[in-house]
Amino acid sequence: MTAKEILEWVAVFLVLFGSIISVISAFGLIKLPDVYTRSHAATKSSTLAVLACLLGAFIYFWSHDGYVSIRLILGIIFVFITAPVAGHLVCRAAYRSRVPLAENSGEDELKSVLFDGDLAAVTISEEESKDR
Repeated sequence: MTAKEILEWVAVFLVLFGSIISVISAFGLIKLPDVYTRSHAATKSSTLAVLACLLGAFIYFWSHDGYVSIRLILGIIFVFITAPVAGHLVCRAAYRSRVPLAENSGEDELKSVLFDGDLAAVTISEEESKDR
């Protein structure tokens, strides 16, 4: 095998790996219980999947055609920067909008810091304790 063929196989492996991770991410979006864990599945694993596919495409075009795609490089940088930030902002907006955590979540340590003295937070926590 030549170096060109090896690089093409690496590109195929990366695209296949990205596709598998993307399917796993989709199952996570369906099966996970609340917005916070779903956001984690959507941002972390989907970011890895998209980056692997784009990197595989970049390596393929570079090894096969000798073409360095600036669009693919910019796509990799854009996804690497924006997807985790978007996931963080979605979770932060959901938390500040008081979207409840899943029932089997651990202790909410941020609640006393952000909503201390807030009447709505006290009312919500009283209703949650009555439900349990």
